[in-house]
Amino acid sequence: MRVSFGKKPLIYPQPVLIIGTYNEDGSVNAMNAAWGGVGDDHQVFLCLSPEHKTVENILKRKAFTVQVATEDTAVPSDYVGIISGNNEKDKFKKSGLYAEKSQVVDAPVLTDYPISIECSLISYEKEHCHCFGEIQNVTVDDKVLTDKKIDVNKLKPLAFDIGNGAYLSFSRTFAKAFDIGKKLK
Repeated sequence: MRVSFGKKPLIYPQPVLIIGTYNEDGSVNAMNAAWGGVGDDHQVFLCLSPEHKTVENILKRKAFTVQVATEDTAVPSDYVGIISGNNEKDKFKKSGLYAEKSQVVDAPVLTDYPISIECSLISYEKEHCHCFGEIQNVTVDDKVLTDKKIDVNKLKPLAFDIGNGAYLSFSRTFAKAFDIGKKLK
């Protein structure tokens, strides 16, 4: 028997993404965004409410970075999600995270995260909270690579369980895409 949940965005898994920007004074800001993903071959999509300090920063600098949260970064990732940059001036410093300047866009690369996607702003639609960024560069820590490819078993990315308000870890590959379906042929 199926149970109706009504109109809810229950898509699993939701990646836990950490958005990096610079504040007006040049200090680093970070935000946890669980609603986002691929917008196109060269784009990322984020759903960001306009009241976030991060949105203000993106609109001013026209750039941001997207980091993939991991098991190892769960605590600071959650912290930057529950503390507002509008209320806590030293939010990034208190998170214990580190950053370096991107060589490509006017935004920080958060170095504790193994993957950083460096983006320039394409558009932001305040009414629907839609933010699109054009991917300018991606950097990956070689510690999460195997044979020059990202190894999810090393990356250990976090996902957000939207229905239960919890984090999930995905750190095991059990099959390659398209291999399982071959069994039905």
